[in-house]
Amino acid sequence: MKKIFTLLFSTVGLLMFSQKIESFETILNDKISIRAIELYDNKVWYSGTESKFGFVDLKNNKTQKQIKLSENKLQFRTLAQNKDAFYAINIESPAHFFRIDKKDLSVINTYTDTLKTAFYDALIFVNDEHAVTFSDPAKDLNLKLSFIMPKLNSILDFNTLTKREGFNTINLNEGEAAFAASNTNIAHQGNNIWIATGGKSSRIIKIDYTTLKSNVYKTPFIQGESAQGMYSIDFYNEKFGVAVGGDYTKQEANVNNIATTNDGGKTWQIQASGKNAGYTTCVKIKPNSKGKEMISVGDQHISYSSDFGKTWKKISDEKGFYVCKWVDGNTVVFAGKDKISLMKLKF
Repeated sequence: MKKIFTLLFSTVGLLMFSQKIESFETILNDKISIRAIELYDNKVWYSGTESKFGFVDLKNNKTQKQIKLSENKLQFRTLAQNKDAFYAINIESPAHFFRIDKKDLSVINTYTDTLKTAFYDALIFVNDEHAVTFSDPAKDLNLKLSFIMPKLNSILDFNTLTKREGFNTINLNEGEAAFAASNTNIAHQGNNIWIATGGKSSRIIKIDYTTLKSNVYKTPFIQGESAQGMYSIDFYNEKFGVAVGGDYTKQEANVNNIATTNDGGKTWQIQASGKNAGYTTCVKIKPNSKGKEMISVGDQHISYSSDFGKTWKKISDEKGFYVCKWVDGNTVVFAGKDKISLMKLKF
């Protein structure tokens, strides 16, 4: 009987992790650190260090283009798009909000945040008319949220916008902030926006952007130190989501660094604690998988789950990637230190 159970569980394990890497090709080499990517027109678009912005064609990687968003050596960790343009915000103050037209790649600086504490961690479009971004808190520990309004070519600060809307101000705890790691500690589905924080507190902020009402939920994620907490989140629908992270200063630490939710972020269940590849900077759920399959990347590994994030298998020891995105059901693009690579998976 024991042998039968062993064989049964071995077979289940093979079925759960049946994917294989068919090919893994580097399609861009450059002296750059990339932490934000977007897909458009069969190309992967990126923003990074040295004010660099550009694309690589996914079908012919010899077709590429790169421009400078500024004469200054700015660092970008955000990138988002609507139907007409890309938007990118550099980290550190002064923070410049750049619009890059999709037709001719013309660049406009639409807004500059001169607050000394400005440090924008993530940027996401919720529809073609509204984007949401957030910065590290000022001294009053209020989370600085802003709306980008492309049609009006303006930036509206949540605190200004919501005084008349009855928005409840979001106060962060001492030592709580967010990580500009892969532009993925913000997510949206339907009317909901989720923001993941880390540091001495690691919580989920959930905002209904139609009513601007917000809730803040505690999580069982590792927290308490400045480098700990959630670094990346992704939601398949308005209920199921996943969060990954850990401790950036202890890459091998793998306790309480992965969690999932089935109720839209109110409660979180720790997964694979002590049984994963360690610190993870980005997670993406596979399209059309109903949330069952997902891929993640850390500075030291690429990992895969095929059971809603409950168990994980390291599928590559490739180092130096910070962000990933599904191209289709079999292809994932990765970007990070000095490179962009394309992985094809076989199931």
